[in-house]
Amino acid sequence: MKAVVFEQYGEPAEVREVTDPEPAPHGVVVRVRSTGLCRSDWHGWQGHDPDIALPHVPGHELAGTIEAVGARVADWRPGDRVTVPFACACGTCGACAAGDHQVCERQTQPGFTHWGSFAQYVALDHADVNLVAIPEGLSFATAAALGCRFATAFRAVVQQGRVAAGEWVAVHGCGGVGLSAVMIAAASGARVIAVDVSPGALELARRFGAAECVDAAAEEDTAAAVRELTGGGAQLSLDALGSPVTCAASVNGLRRRGRHVQVGLLPSSSGTTPVPMARAIALELELLGSHGMAAHTYPPMLELVRAGVLRPDLLVTSTIGLDATPAALAAMGTAPAAGVTVIEPWS
Repeated sequence: MKAVVFEQYGEPAEVREVTDPEPAPHGVVVRVRSTGLCRSDWHGWQGHDPDIALPHVPGHELAGTIEAVGARVADWRPGDRVTVPFACACGTCGACAAGDHQVCERQTQPGFTHWGSFAQYVALDHADVNLVAIPEGLSFATAAALGCRFATAFRAVVQQGRVAAGEWVAVHGCGGVGLSAVMIAAASGARVIAVDVSPGALELARRFGAAECVDAAAEEDTAAAVRELTGGGAQLSLDALGSPVTCAASVNGLRRRGRHVQVGLLPSSSGTTPVPMARAIALELELLGSHGMAAHTYPPMLELVRAGVLRPDLLVTSTIGLDATPAALAAMGTAPAAGVTVIEPWS
């Protein structure tokens, strides 16, 4: 098969022919029809996840059809249209027994723990636990966007953030996950403030329901701007980018007893990120993490998509083939495209 491969962290990836994957007894191989280009892929390519073994094929949010099925898989057949969370659960550990598959103790992640979906085929583990059927009428491109950014945003806003109608919600960073969060919070009846340095990203945020926008390139103190626009601070705030600056701004923009949800990854050479804990203590803030979404919790989100309340299809702003992927991956660090870029490995 053809796949995007990098031999060393940070060095140019290339498209080459590699061996087709085989399914584990509990897993499947999926023919990848669409896969999203995500900032997490860029972090992996940069070496921010030192557990990635080289050479490596990135890619973790995908949709396609099952090509081959392991001997112990009960619920799936070749030809089934499927997507999958980026964190695949084992289904048997303590976290999984509690229903918390997104923090499985033995999770695997395509594109991180093993070769991913920037390829024509990808192997996925524990299919009966992790696969999600793609509803009729939902395109592969839209389904691919669900697996990481949209599902992650849904859990961050609805399940972790406990958004309520009428609340102010600030979203710091309006890439794919941030724009998804804007759309989901607005559809939940919240008043959304979008914060980003890109005029194009802010324009999309307004299109997806943001009531206010803050240009972080022009605003010296974005947290102060959020507090002013909301009359004291947001009830819920998300760092959807993942940087010390956006993390601190999200916390500092909250009102008393507000809720901060950290969604964007925070790689650091020291392993820690400074957080304004004095404010968290004084205002009794909640600081929460959010890591993907379990496959068994997809149905409420998919029903909102089916009903047209949520439109993840509108987030897809660009479609490319494998040949254009190495350059697009490299550009994520300096000039990420607005919205979601989808790769079609067979085009």
